[in-house]
Amino acid sequence: MRINKFLAEKGIASRRHADEMISAGRVKINGQIATLGASVEEGDEVMVDDVIVSMEETKLEYYIMNKPKGVVCTVSDDRGRKTVMDLLPESVGRVFPVGRLDYATEGLLIMTNDGDLAFRLTHPTAEIPKTYMARIEGTLTEKDLNPIRSGVELDGVLTKKCKAHIVETNKAYTKVHVTITEGRNRQVRRMFEAIGRNVEFLKRVSIGQLKLKGLDRGEIRELTEMEIAYLKGL
Repeated sequence: MRINKFLAEKGIASRRHADEMISAGRVKINGQIATLGASVEEGDEVMVDDVIVSMEETKLEYYIMNKPKGVVCTVSDDRGRKTVMDLLPESVGRVFPVGRLDYATEGLLIMTNDGDLAFRLTHPTAEIPKTYMARIEGTLTEKDLNPIRSGVELDGVLTKKCKAHIVETNKAYTKVHVTITEGRNRQVRRMFEAIGRNVEFLKRVSIGQLKLKGLDRGEIRELTEMEIAYLKGL
């Protein structure tokens, strides 16, 4: 088994983050610093930050969190900022966030130690719809949203077609629901910046059919069996 998949299955990190840890020299196999693409077998000793990783089967856990703004979607932060891990109850095992919401964005975040599920949900080919509620400064019309829907250029590449519609508007602000199937860095904010609009507030309200309901900011709950089965079927 490849080392990044092993670490993901053990709930240490997602495969992508595991690769970052390996590149940083934080992972050892049988006392030797691991390299990207290395494999582990039964009987090998794996260490992360000089702590042995148990070879015992890991109980899979699945949660949904209402991430508040001002919190980082990482396991640790070298700048000392609060992370989503700081919000977890002591009863929760070693889980990690699936994908990311930027520091100023709040809303639905999946957390698990199921590395295979995390990999599938974040892979670019998955194209899983994610809906955000964006509060835009000033007044917008449905016509103003056409460039967002058809695609705007970010880093020289057009965004994929998406859905966008106004849910509330007045002289001060306009609330828009935007559903995208990509996961570029700060994508929704940058899409509106591309048409000269400023996002004052951004919240992810759904991932596919998984909705953010009944959770206050910073709260977490276990996913139901039906919700887990749904996500595994995506």
